Order: sequence, then C-alpha cells, then structure tokens
Amino acid sequence: MHIGLVGLGKMGGNMRTRMRNAGLTVIGYDRDPEVSDVGSLAELVEQLPSPKVVWVMVPHGEPTRSTIEELSGLLSEGDVVVDGGNSRWTDDEIHEALLAEKSIGFVDCGVSGGVWGLENGYALMAGGTAENVAKVQPAFDALRPDEENGFVHAGRVGAGHFSKMVHNGIEYAMMQAYAEGYELLEAVDMVENVTEVLNSWRVGTVVRSWLLDLLVKALQEDPHLSQIRGYAEDSGEGRWTVEAAIANAVPAPTIAASLFARFVSRQDESAAMQAVAAMRQQFGGHAVRAAQESPDVPNP
Repeated sequence: MHIGLVGLGKMGGNMRTRMRNAGLTVIGYDRDPEVSDVGSLAELVEQLPSPKVVWVMVPHGEPTRSTIEELSGLLSEGDVVVDGGNSRWTDDEIHEALLAEKSIGFVDCGVSGGVWGLENGYALMAGGTAENVAKVQPAFDALRPDEENGFVHAGRVGAGHFSKMVHNGIEYAMMQAYAEGYELLEAVDMVENVTEVLNSWRVGTVVRSWLLDLLVKALQEDPHLSQIRGYAEDSGEGRWTVEAAIANAVPAPTIAASLFARFVSRQDESAAMQAVAAMRQQFGGHAVRAAQESPDVPNP
C-alpha cells in the first residue's frame, strides 16, 4: 500500500515509522522540512498512486479543517481522506460533505497509543462506509497492536471520533481515581513507601492497568513528583464527553468530576493533579509545568 501522511509530530512521526516497518510506502508531509519527505501537500498527492489515501494527523479545529479543504482541491473521485487527529465528531460530518462534493471518501479514526504506539501499536476506532474503510485497511492492520486486536469499524462517519471521545472521558476518570488514591497514601504517616504500594497493585489486583504502570514509572523517576506542578490541561475530549452525556441525558458524574478537577488544578496545587500531569506526560508526551513555573491565568 502507498499512503500519504500529513503531520509528523509525536504521533504522526511514529506512525510513519510503524507503517514503514510493516512494508507500506509512506510519503510524509510536515511544515518542518527537517522531518518532511516532500515540500508540499501537492507534491505528496502527486507521488501517490490511485486510489490515493491521505491520512491527516494535525491538531483538531482549524489546522485539520484547512488541511482537508486543501486536499479537496488536490484529490480526485475515489480517493480517501482519513482524519486521525482528535477532531470533534460533529466536524466529521462537515468534512465528509465537503469531500463528497468531489466524490472523495472520508474516514474518521480515533487513535490511542500516545508516544508508546510505535512499539506497542495503536488502538484504532474508524467511522465511515465499508468501501472507504477497506481502502485504508492495510494501514489499520500495520498500526494496530496485532492481527486480532486494536481495530474496530465503529459505524458511520463520526463513530470513530465519538468512540475515541468516550474513551478519553473514561481515561480522565481513571487517572483521577489513581491520582486521588496516590494523594491519600502520601498524606498518611503509616505508609512508608507509596511507590512500592502502587507497584504491588500492578499484578493480580482488579485495579491493574497501563495507566497504573505509567504512574509507578513516573514515581520511580521522580519520587513525590517534586519536579512537576499539579497543573493538568484538558485537551477537549473530556468536555465533549460531558456535553454529549448532557445532550443524551446519560448520567456521567465520575467523568464530569474528573474534568472539573482539572479546572481546580489551575487554581490550587494538588498532589493528585501532580499525579495526573505525570501520567499524561508518560503516555502521551504531553508537556508538564515545572515545579517552580507559575501558571498562566486560564481562559476556559
């Protein structure tokens, strides 16, 4: 398979490598010429055989919108655009309609795996028609963890990003629960080795998970998380999950509370939010604020 990949940052760069390791021919474009294979989107499209598949991995909102608009003028009938960023699912229907005017297919794909995806593979949640998903399937198979797990055709256009949105809402709640448990262990005198207590939960217990592994790794690297401020951003999906829950009258108090806890982190220092920040850095390479760094006034 030949595929174009737009956006070669922390996720996109590793995805290019993983697909190439699986035997795919990947032509990557990025605004940074140091990592880009071509000088422009037009050059990327020219080098792809038809039907052309172009996977977009840029920040959601205007960067994704402008990229898809430019691709709509470069691609032809039967080609497919994949949006693998963290776009809001409501944007997918707009992008699908835009591309449909030129008979270009569209697939939305939620991608989870963070900076570890190159080694471990990525969980992929796709939305679109069976025909368009089939055109991208070799890329999905190269990126997923193995031949049986990690990929789902979730439904029509929008279903992939909606599924990833809910996944991230759950992630917020899980991280908050681990973080609050960590803070409580730190608060009492009787527990002498908090890191090893958490480490002991990683095998055999009902609360074991990769997030717990990453929290333990962060604590082993920085006991008491003294180098990280207890300031955690929210990248959008948590808010969208709560909004969708409200729109569909689905009670989601745990996810909502974990979102609000991140807002609190921008006002008060908290050991729990240091743990949340540490986990976000471990799995996604998200930036953290150094302990001595003062926060900016947020604009929620």
